[in-house]
Amino acid sequence: MLDFLMVYCTCPTESAATGLANELVQRRLAACVNILPAVQSVYRWEGKVESAGEFLLLIKTTEERFPALRDGIEELHSYETPEIIGVPIAYGADKYLAWIRESV
Repeated sequence: MLDFLMVYCTCPTESAATGLANELVQRRLAACVNILPAVQSVYRWEGKVESAGEFLLLIKTTEERFPALRDGIEELHSYETPEIIGVPIAYGADKYLAWIRESV
């Protein structure tokens, strides 16, 4: 089952998150994108500790589609260095995983 991924990506605004999610699904790079609001991120940027409210995207895709997904996020995202982290899905319902594969 390790050919499926959950990809994490944060966006600065709800409209940016929605726009990116719609485009990724439209391009068949993601089967589904969940948008979680009210994430507070603390991070180091250009030598300083920063804090910002963000929206977290949970993107379901396959390993095969990951390179194109990564490239699409980098193309569309407003951040200079967007968060793009893929985590293998070790287990899942057979029907759901089949749907992911069919959708991308």
